[in-house]
Amino acid sequence: MKKSIGFLGVMGLMVASLSAAVASDGVKEALAKSLPGVEVDSIKSTPVPGLYQIAFGPRVMYVSEDGRYMLQGSMVDLATRENLTDPAQAKAMLSAVEKVGEDDMIIYKPKNKKHTMTVFTDIDCGYCRKLHNQMDAYLEEGFEVRYLFFPRSGLNTNSYDKAVSVWCADDRNDALTKAKNNQHVESKTCNNPVKEHFELGMAMGVRGTPAILTDTGKLLPGYISPREIGQYFTED
Repeated sequence: MKKSIGFLGVMGLMVASLSAAVASDGVKEALAKSLPGVEVDSIKSTPVPGLYQIAFGPRVMYVSEDGRYMLQGSMVDLATRENLTDPAQAKAMLSAVEKVGEDDMIIYKPKNKKHTMTVFTDIDCGYCRKLHNQMDAYLEEGFEVRYLFFPRSGLNTNSYDKAVSVWCADDRNDALTKAKNNQHVESKTCNNPVKEHFELGMAMGVRGTPAILTDTGKLLPGYISPREIGQYFTED
């Protein structure tokens, strides 16, 4: 009898998983019609019947099974007070940044790496300069600092052009330090990821700099000192 119950239980799980997969495929097809050209990275069922959580790029939203209705915001289980959206949002942000690839970042590496902080930076931002001028202290604390450009003035502006010149320099790390200290950096153009960095930041909700993404997917607005930064890189 126990074996029969166990077998039936396994079969039930398999049927439930198959049903969820079929429903997800239906949502994907519906979204392809409603949002042509949008590549959905993941579709997951939620505790709410007929409502699905989708992730595309760094964004997490909710859609009806027929793909007609979309909701933006956090889903909270009031019984447990658990935010069901935050973990998915963190995962989506990390995944979107990793898709950029470290070859398209400017990176400062510590001797003994403990954490990675990905920083959206603007060369002309005062607090960005303050952060950069304390680079040695962040490295001593074991933080690898990965830079993405976010010229706050927008694309094809003076700040944007400075970022492009830094990227196109023979030594990007040195050029960035010079630019942060108002030293001359030769004006250059080349194939560069500055536009993609900026657009990713906008999609993630970055509106000011520096903006720091932790290695657990928390997006921290503003400057945080090397002595204080560690507390934001611990699990809740």
